[in-house]
Amino acid sequence: MNELDSEIMIGQLEKRGLRKIEEEEDADLLIFNTCSIRDLAERKVMGKLGQLGRCKTKRSVIGVTGCMANAKKDSLFRKLPHIDFVLGTNNISNLNQVLDEVLETGRQTIKTDDAFEENLDYLIAKREDPVKAYVSIIRGCDKFCTYCVVPYTRGQEVSRSPESIIEECKLLVQKGYKEITLLGQNVNSYGKDRREWSTLFHDLLYQLDKISGLERVRFMTSHPVDITTELMHAIRDLPSVCEFVHFPIQAGSNRILKKMHRIYTKELYLEKVAQLREIVPDVSLGTDIIVGFPTETEEEFQETFDVFEQIRYSVAFIFAYSARKGTPAFRWKDDIPEEVKNERLQRLLTLHSTICTEERNALLGTEVEVLVERRAREEKHLIKGRTRCWKNVVFTGDDAMIGTLQRIKVHSFSHQTLIGDLVTSCERPSSLCVVS
Repeated sequence: MNELDSEIMIGQLEKRGLRKIEEEEDADLLIFNTCSIRDLAERKVMGKLGQLGRCKTKRSVIGVTGCMANAKKDSLFRKLPHIDFVLGTNNISNLNQVLDEVLETGRQTIKTDDAFEENLDYLIAKREDPVKAYVSIIRGCDKFCTYCVVPYTRGQEVSRSPESIIEECKLLVQKGYKEITLLGQNVNSYGKDRREWSTLFHDLLYQLDKISGLERVRFMTSHPVDITTELMHAIRDLPSVCEFVHFPIQAGSNRILKKMHRIYTKELYLEKVAQLREIVPDVSLGTDIIVGFPTETEEEFQETFDVFEQIRYSVAFIFAYSARKGTPAFRWKDDIPEEVKNERLQRLLTLHSTICTEERNALLGTEVEVLVERRAREEKHLIKGRTRCWKNVVFTGDDAMIGTLQRIKVHSFSHQTLIGDLVTSCERPSSLCVVS
């Protein structure tokens, strides 16, 4: 979502005559589009901004946007008096207005509304990737997990009209885009705030699948509670929808899940996974997991480990818990020692690495469909792409293949990347990926 927000801001600024440059010291305007999910991200930004404040060279206009802007608001001016403006996640459409005010008055300016009004010009986004594009369908989150700042930095869920989403996707396809990733803090909640549209998330997928030339549709992120049977059927039945679902469990212990306010039990989660795999047998699953949540015991971590081993996630984002100011969990004692968190983190990472290696071994000798994205940086004669289930693949080819679907026979792998040989070009996707 932050990447898409950056693309929209770049488009707005280029429309007013600015151009993006690569060298920081030559910039007249520096914008830090920030994330607040983890404390480390904030500390990196604060450190960099502090460094700029001590710089004696050319003075650039400095702005802070994104989740950190919403979380810290005008306190950023007190800590960093040299920054010029603060713009929240719900005010991207006001970027030029705020910049004009700074330039005309020379005063620090802040705009950080708590609620999002769906008035963004998404079509202005300046995308550098010529093959894949992000498309926002819903902003905000109503789930209020106790460890997460998103409901406070992004606000309540606001769906975007299906007509505007379909219009943008059609225009992207006309420009040559082959793959679209639908974005939301919880895409599965799409349309629930606007019942009069009679369009829920699975309905939107059926409409997008009708767009001629749109080869692949992905989506992220999902909340397990809102993954419906209708969505599972859409993944099975729609040729454009990839057989990959980010299905974050966060923890395998019911007590910890309740403490996280995840509003499901391990048993309900496993039931949904079983149902999805029955409906879409070759589906590939991703997850998010937090280890070392306050009061987590060794036995409760082992439950998480056991669930991970049982489900065998293909993609996993695993983190050691870090307290976030402004969340309910921040009031609780962070009582798991760092060395224990790190030990649990490493055990899960090792398990995930083992599963991924076994999965890649199972793909040796099979054919996979690859959407070619770009030339591989390491070798000039190699090009790179992804399978429908998110596997990286490299093979020998030329630039003319970028943006096309190719069938590749896998013969080896290096680290997380599959290596193969070209078999033939593909038409619109009709077959699934192969996973162990």
